[in-house]
Amino acid sequence: MDSWRYSSKINEMKNNNELSSSINSPVANKTVDQGDYKIHYYVAGEEHDEVIVFLHPAFSDHRAFDSQIDFFSKNYKVITIDLIGHGLSKAKKSKDQIDASPVHIQNILAQEQADQVHLVGVSMGSLVAQYFAYQYPERIKSLTALGGYNIHTENKEVTRAQGLSNLGLIVRALFSMNSFRNKVAHITCKSEKGQALFYETVSHYERKSFLVMQGFRHIIKTRADFTPTYPTLILTGEHDIDLAHKMAKEWYAHLNNKEEDLLKDAGHCANLDQSQAFNERVQAFIQTHK
Repeated sequence: MDSWRYSSKINEMKNNNELSSSINSPVANKTVDQGDYKIHYYVAGEEHDEVIVFLHPAFSDHRAFDSQIDFFSKNYKVITIDLIGHGLSKAKKSKDQIDASPVHIQNILAQEQADQVHLVGVSMGSLVAQYFAYQYPERIKSLTALGGYNIHTENKEVTRAQGLSNLGLIVRALFSMNSFRNKVAHITCKSEKGQALFYETVSHYERKSFLVMQGFRHIIKTRADFTPTYPTLILTGEHDIDLAHKMAKEWYAHLNNKEEDLLKDAGHCANLDQSQAFNERVQAFIQTHK
């Protein structure tokens, strides 16, 4: 879909109340000060004690979970975050990279007076979720990962595939950020609606934010002595790439307290393609681990 078609689809969805303007729940935009920069986050359902933290995919921002806000904030306090280098959370002159995210999340939870939480991460967000859970396991009630893989086992096949993909995206972004946004939207979601939604969420991503992503070299490492004890739900979109399905299966095989599921008629970011099915499956899992 060309950018003008994404724009047309976005306008159509706005008219049909399918974008953020249709969120009925009050959402507070808050920040935590990290010295040289601020991390922006958003809170809905503040009257509830049970907390869910949603962590977005690469290049996107908190708006990737607009379709989750109303559904979950009826019964939970919902926190969505612009991870460093994404959305409004600009790294500015700081040398901090994406591996600083666990500290940011911890500071947010302290500010919100949240003790234990349910983590829900999509793609890159699922990797950050695992890294937070590795550093603060006592904070985790459950972890849901969509389109992710095990960060505690280095895999050359994944590293090679991601390296080639990222290089292609960087080259594309150097020539045209609009072309970059088109490409990531196309490869991330299966449906036209999902692609348009994702395209919209990439609007704040900047070329210099690619430097922030270098922090993944600290996140993905073999940790033979670490075995997660928290309950984990691994989700995969039916139309995600074969490697994603393979890595999800391998990860699932190494877990103890686990569940898995396939979200039909959905791509990598199934929460955008099939939001209702995603919401219902995540809610069912969380309800068993309160």
